[in-house]
Amino acid sequence: MPTQTEMTPRAAWLLILAASAILMITMGARLTTGLFMSPINTSTGLGIASISFALAVGQFMWGAAQPVFGAVADKWGSAKVIILGALMLAAGLALTPLVSSQWGLMFTMGFLSAAGAGAGSFSILIGATAQRLPPERRPFAAGFINAGGSFGQFVFAPLMQAIISSAGWIAAMLTMAATTLLTIPLAWPLRRNAGVKPGAVAKPAEQGGMTLGQQVKIALKDPSYLCLHAGFFTCGFHIAFLVTHLPGEVALCNLSAGVSATALGLIGLFNIAGSLTAGALSMRFRMKSLLALMYGSRALIIVIYLLAPKTPLTFYVFAAALGFTWLATVPPTAGLVGKLFGMRYLSTLFGLTLLSHQVGGFLGAWLGGLSFVTFGDYTWMWYADIVLALGAALVNLPIREAHVARAPAAAVKA
Repeated sequence: MPTQTEMTPRAAWLLILAASAILMITMGARLTTGLFMSPINTSTGLGIASISFALAVGQFMWGAAQPVFGAVADKWGSAKVIILGALMLAAGLALTPLVSSQWGLMFTMGFLSAAGAGAGSFSILIGATAQRLPPERRPFAAGFINAGGSFGQFVFAPLMQAIISSAGWIAAMLTMAATTLLTIPLAWPLRRNAGVKPGAVAKPAEQGGMTLGQQVKIALKDPSYLCLHAGFFTCGFHIAFLVTHLPGEVALCNLSAGVSATALGLIGLFNIAGSLTAGALSMRFRMKSLLALMYGSRALIIVIYLLAPKTPLTFYVFAAALGFTWLATVPPTAGLVGKLFGMRYLSTLFGLTLLSHQVGGFLGAWLGGLSFVTFGDYTWMWYADIVLALGAALVNLPIREAHVARAPAAAVKA
């Protein structure tokens, strides 16, 4: 991997833009799955609980795939990982209309497409760019890339709903499958040594002779790293619950499917601003404080939503307010991981935090379905969201932001 100073300015921008576009497509595919729940249920008769479980498996698999693919990217390069992921994601989406059982849905959407999306997601993309950029540009790059994922949600949510309404859910699913293949040519700027200045020699970034296994052992013993995991668990719970069940919540309020599609789009639109703001503020303020503020604000936003009348305007305001913090937690979380342990194994270490994120995501998607089947609504899930958000705000406060400098010899003893 080239060092930061070996990247030309043009190549650095091309790298950031390509990573942002890739995330726009992969997250656009992932964050619109809730729109397909009702049509798939109508088509297959599997039931909301069964489909929720399959999508919950997908939430977990998306997270579980990222440290694995992150380790592969750290060793063999990000471009190859992204191309493999694109093929898996497209195949999973294209095969979904052909299955009619819970096991089939778990394979296509729960494993194949979810793992494929994980190969083109935050840990690989942010890791690839952070390793090549100087420290002062990393928070901006992380925010910019993250905004690309939010833009994908803003674009794909209303687009997929329009296709579902006009041509059916199968046409929408196949359209999404074809679109994901665009990430293959976009992976070109992320190949090894891309944009290296003529005559420059690529050198490994940071960490000296420390192995991946040694670095992971150190990280898993660090209280600050574990606090990041705990906070990100809550983030995953919130996001998966809303992505999967917001259309159901809208339907319970006797509002049209267009309201849920617009709300999901607004979440993505306002998270563009939130992500860019988080990236900029991470260069000026303590990142742990930003995380605590974002998680705490979510609890307040949900309380206000529960007290408000359930009109389209309420859902739009709720989506806009929550969207500002939606995935804006990613830049400061990735920034703290890099600050604690350096850039060499960022794809793997941040991938592990995303695994915790998606353990929460699994529970958010699955328990949301169980709550609906058991109680007929999502009231208890909203209460759980509030409690978890307050807990996440508190658990981020003890995080230590100073860089953890450890020599390889010390790492072996640890």
